[in-house]
Amino acid sequence: MATDFSPEILDQLLAGGSLKPEDLAGEDGLFRRLKKALLERALGAELTHHLGYEKGDPAGRGSGNSRNGTSSKALLRDDGEIEIEVPRDRAGTFEPVIVAKGQTRFDGFDEKIISLYGRGMTVREIQGHLAELYGTEVSPDLISKVTDAILDEVREWQSRPLEAIYPVVFFDALRVKIRDEGMVKNKAVYVVLGITASGEKDVLGLWIEQTEGAKFWLKVMNDLRNRGVADILIAVVDGLKGFPEAINSVFPKAMVQTCIVHLIRNSLSFVSWKDRKAILPSIKAIYHAENADAALLRLEDFEAEWGKRYPAIGAAWRRAWEHVIPFFAFAPEIRKMIYTTNAVEALNRSLRKIIKTRGSFPNDEAAMKLLYLAIRNAGIHWRRPVAWTAAMGQFAIQ
Repeated sequence: MATDFSPEILDQLLAGGSLKPEDLAGEDGLFRRLKKALLERALGAELTHHLGYEKGDPAGRGSGNSRNGTSSKALLRDDGEIEIEVPRDRAGTFEPVIVAKGQTRFDGFDEKIISLYGRGMTVREIQGHLAELYGTEVSPDLISKVTDAILDEVREWQSRPLEAIYPVVFFDALRVKIRDEGMVKNKAVYVVLGITASGEKDVLGLWIEQTEGAKFWLKVMNDLRNRGVADILIAVVDGLKGFPEAINSVFPKAMVQTCIVHLIRNSLSFVSWKDRKAILPSIKAIYHAENADAALLRLEDFEAEWGKRYPAIGAAWRRAWEHVIPFFAFAPEIRKMIYTTNAVEALNRSLRKIIKTRGSFPNDEAAMKLLYLAIRNAGIHWRRPVAWTAAMGQFAIQ
């Protein structure tokens, strides 16, 4: 409830001549003292309402309950710690609302901790940050408790119902260092990004496993189906052996498309630095071809020019060819979205940035909390241009 203060009240508060900044916002400044006074006044008003009579009112005699002094409470706020006096009643039935029993944090303090955690700061770093900025000593246990509260939100998000059909779904995995059984292990975080028929991108879920494998991807497919996904039209995947079979066993009509970005990276891993700039145009010519037949001719041209020096590249493209060419059946707008994978690359870039600052995580849940917060903070809501809507019409006739 907004209230305008009269000039007389403001003059009274500012009485005493010129004021320095610290007189207003300092350790013992006007703002902190005013917050303390307002909280204590509000608590007193709550107790009056609870008892049913004003302080000192004879009507309270023989009522069966009365005021019983105050107890001190240190309250953590977003601008530091403040000591307040909380009124009590003799019967012990007073349950304040503005500062509840057992409450030690107030005014967005938990949200501040979660925000810092979501930016990749460790528990110790958050502790030092709060101490430096607000002069507030917060225990690591309290910070962990606050961030653990996000796990319920993660579980709800991870099990939420999904749309029945996704025109395009990207499947990818990130590597994260997580402490497990006393050792730091490289685990795979499986990321599934769906594009809806309206062009919005939506992270469908995160899964953590020791290694990236087709067997685990089958478990992910079943999870998606159980949450309401009836069909995926195009599934964009890396070159993992057995991955297409895992997808088609659950979504038999899905068209599996090898991620061109992964294929290019794999190709360049065979190439010396001095040849990379020269070889890229020949690789791009393959997936920029007007159709699948033309793409095969471009691959043959590539092998004629570079095959003797780098035979493994042509062989890799031919092994994956069945799942390289499906996107040629679609309009340029859809093709470009599939072979550039800008959506999933932008997502993974933001997640890797957070992971890089953390080193290793103490457990799977800590990694899941941070990655979920990174996704939430990124605001994964994005629409393709208007041309996307028209392009989607192609799916209806495939």
